[in-house]
Formats: sequence, structure tokens, C-alpha cells
Amino acid sequence: MKITVMTADEQFITLDVDQDESVENVKALLEVETSVALHQQQLHFNGKEIRNSDRLGSVGVREGDLVMMLSSNAGPSANELRINPDGSAADPASFQRQIRRDSQLMGQLLQSDPALAQAIQGSDLDNLQRILRERHQQKLQLRNKQAEELALMYADPFDVESQRKIEAAIRQRGIDENMEAALEHNPEAFARVVMLYVDMEVNGIPLKAFVDSGAQSTIISKSCAERCGLLRLLDQRYRGVAVGVGQSEILGRIHVAPIKIGHLFFPCSFTVLDAPNMEFLFGLDMLRKHQCIIDLKENVLRVGGGEVSVPFLQEKDIPSHILDEERLKQASLGLGINPGTSDVRENPAGSSTRNQSSGTLQNSRTLTADLEPKVAKLVELGFDPEAAKQALRLFNGNEEQAAAYLFGG
Repeated sequence: MKITVMTADEQFITLDVDQDESVENVKALLEVETSVALHQQQLHFNGKEIRNSDRLGSVGVREGDLVMMLSSNAGPSANELRINPDGSAADPASFQRQIRRDSQLMGQLLQSDPALAQAIQGSDLDNLQRILRERHQQKLQLRNKQAEELALMYADPFDVESQRKIEAAIRQRGIDENMEAALEHNPEAFARVVMLYVDMEVNGIPLKAFVDSGAQSTIISKSCAERCGLLRLLDQRYRGVAVGVGQSEILGRIHVAPIKIGHLFFPCSFTVLDAPNMEFLFGLDMLRKHQCIIDLKENVLRVGGGEVSVPFLQEKDIPSHILDEERLKQASLGLGINPGTSDVRENPAGSSTRNQSSGTLQNSRTLTADLEPKVAKLVELGFDPEAAKQALRLFNGNEEQAAAYLFGG
């Protein structure tokens, strides 16, 4: 059966115990949950203290009952452990010293709350205060949630608003149970995933290449291209704009340059972007061209159908500025490197091209049925059908601009 224990600081603890469990064993469980020593606990039920030798069933404790726990801890360290109303320590330095002295309590904290234990063992008192406030807020939220659930138990079953709240509580409980199951059986889902990077050389310059099969094109930043001695090969006729959630300017294209993966050299083409936070991204175009295999079982990138294999870098081998998630996020907003977000397209005419993927926006890479009459008109003017289609795609279906481009070409 489940019982609820309310501590002196109004913390609610739910225990799953047997009806024949001794009070002493219940106190032992509470010692783990509250860090209050067994001999300092006093349990009260229906206004009377229950003894260690009593059985829960014999004193009338049943499923869902509330038991009060008082603490007889009133030693000389009471003031040092005093807590402010916001949950922070009144004297954080003394609080830290007192907790450190209790090796048993520190062992329990390392198991139940590693973040708090590390803060107590550390030297940053501001961080300790912050974590104590967070834990206090979590306790308040738990208490409010339990109070709401208790109120719903006695709510009018015919009240529409009460039924709505009960439905929401049941749904939230299902979500919480699902999360608990995930924490137990799939804890990796809550860890930060390190992206795939490999060591490469571009024109003889070593780089950490971000391998991204969700990016349409292989991308190199202007600063990286300059460092690799490739900026002199930049074809500015392929200028444009890469549009995603944000946007970034396409400066042009480098049509071919050697990259070294493992011990072999491969030809590679690059789209050059004005994006300093993303040095080099190895995209789907080159992954396809060189028959690459992303082998996550062996944690390697196989190139040339397996002719050469290079390991993906461990987190410690990736420079810290690359691991900065916020910088990568800002870069991805303008690079169109996320699948389903945007495409990186160049405009050989030199004008800006924006290609947004959205349920309400036209995909400029797909010739829709309403463009067919425009293609026919351009064909009547003597232009090749494929050239007409390309021109219409380039100018998002604008017939006049497409015709002007074709006549100009």
C-alpha cells in the first residue's frame, strides 16, 4: 500500500510499504529520503506517536493515509543549517561545512542528488544557493501538485470543471510514468548527443569536418576557404541566399578542390557561405558522390564504398568552440543544414534566390502544374523546354523575368 509522510518542513513523501511493516523500517526508509537519522524521527498518526515496534496495520494505518514526521534534531548546528524562506541557506558557508562533516549524508546525496552533492563539495557558494533554491521550488511544485490531486479526490464528480482537471491530471500522470520508464530503460535519450565530426584535410589544411547527411550541399565558410587557400577559386556567379529559420548569404561556389580523408584524396566542390560559426560541413552531395557509409555501430565514416575508414571524433577531441551548442544553433538557422528546414541554392545569374520549405510555400525545385502553360509559352518563343523550366524555377515562376533571363543568355 502507499502512504504519504509529511515532514516538519512540509515536504510530502510517498512510500510504498506493506501493511505489516514495522514503524522502525518505515523510519529507515525515511532516513534515506530525508537524511534525518532514524533515532531523531518521531512518527505521529491521528495525533498519537507510534513506536518503532508497532506495525502499521496494528495502529490503523491504511492505503492513502497521512503520517506526520517530526524531528528531534536540535543540536548546536541547528542555526548553521537554517534555511531561508526561498530555500537558500541562511549561512551558506556554515551550511556547507556542516553537510561535509556528515559522511553518511554526503554518501546519500551523491546517490540521490549528485548536482547538490557536487555543489556542497565545491567552492562556489552562489551555485550552492542557486541549487538549494531550485530544490525548494521543486518541493513547492510537488506539494501543490499533491494538494491538487487530494482536492480532486473529493471534488464533485458531476462538476464539468472538476472532470476537466481530473482528465488533465490523469494525462499528466501518464506522461510522468512514461518519462520514468524512459529514465529507467532508455536513459541515453536524456543525454546530449555529440554530432558527427571527422578529421579531414582540405587543400592540405587539417580541419574538423561536420558530417551532416541532412544538408543538401557541402559548405565551407569564407574564413575557412581563405585559410585553405581556396578563396581565389570562388565563382561569384553562384551567389544567393540560404534561407531557413534565418538566412545566410551564399558568396559563391568553389567547383573542385582536393580533400584528404584517411590516406586517400577525393575531389570535392563547396558552397561558400558567410557563416563564421560553421567552418566546414560535409553534406549529402559529397556523401553520395563518394559512396560514404555512416557506420554508427563501428563509429566510423567509410568512404569510397569502404575503401577508407576514419573514426568519428570523441567529444574530448572536438574543439570547445565547435561544441558550443548555441553557436551551432545560430549557424544552422542560416545555413539550411537541418533536414526539412531549407535548401542551400546558388543562383548562377547572380541574383538572390530564396528557397523556403513550408506547407504554405512553393518548393522552387518542383515544377508545379500551374507552370506548365508558362513553359509552353517560352517554348513557343524558341527556347529549349528544359532551359525554360530552369529559368522559371530560378525566378519562382515569374514568366517575364524568366524570358528576360533567357533572351539575355
